[in-house]
Amino acid sequence: MDDTQTLVRRATAAVNSGKPDEAQRLCEQGLARDPGDPVLHHLLAAVLFSRGVIGPAHAHIDVSLAKRPNNAPARLLAARIARSEGQFDAALSHLDAAIAASPQREMFIEKARTLDMAGLRDQARGAWQAILKVIPGHQEATAQLGRLAWEDGDPATAANLLAQATETDAPASVWFNLGLARQDLRDHEGAARAYRKAFDLKPDHAEAALNLGIALQETGDLDAAMDAFGKAYRLRPQLFGSIAMALTSAPHGRLWLDEDALRRMLA
Repeated sequence: MDDTQTLVRRATAAVNSGKPDEAQRLCEQGLARDPGDPVLHHLLAAVLFSRGVIGPAHAHIDVSLAKRPNNAPARLLAARIARSEGQFDAALSHLDAAIAASPQREMFIEKARTLDMAGLRDQARGAWQAILKVIPGHQEATAQLGRLAWEDGDPATAANLLAQATETDAPASVWFNLGLARQDLRDHEGAARAYRKAFDLKPDHAEAALNLGIALQETGDLDAAMDAFGKAYRLRPQLFGSIAMALTSAPHGRLWLDEDALRRMLA
């Protein structure tokens, strides 16, 4: 019969090999013999959290932290669990403890993300700026500062930062935000390129297709705009009103008196 340390090693290997069922079984087997082992509680919390089983994950990480309050990885996991529950104050408290125990870059990035998610804009901006000073060109920090600039009504700064963030592989959300900033600057061709890239990366991104259609319409390319509007409508029929409004209100739009005919064309 394996001892606790052997079970911990096997469970860790199972987690790292993408075998959550085996990892959970090993953790539960170990805890049946040694109910208070903090490492097994930590591992089981990680497995459960990865599966979206939040409540039990929270309970297990609490048991682990009760015995190892200064363990930075456990604090980091506890912060992520609390954040997923919308408990931002608790998440920030865990992150501050993790930083005090082991001030690593990952901890500061997680704190910036948490401040952002909590809606603490000024603190989040300061946190992202601090990361960018330590890690010049950090993509996520650059992208988030760009988004914050756009939300603050500064599309020029936003477009500059977001363009920098797309110089390396960037997720669809960054390209979409770049499209928003360029659209506000009336750079419709640049906005269309950004929205098209966002849609290519995330083919179910209905808003990217809608905004692509609007940007293309502004450039005068009505056929391509209608194609984009059709994709948006097929992905999310509830966008019909927005599409109809865009078509009838833009300088290069088209007037549709027959709503059913427009729906048929978009479908």
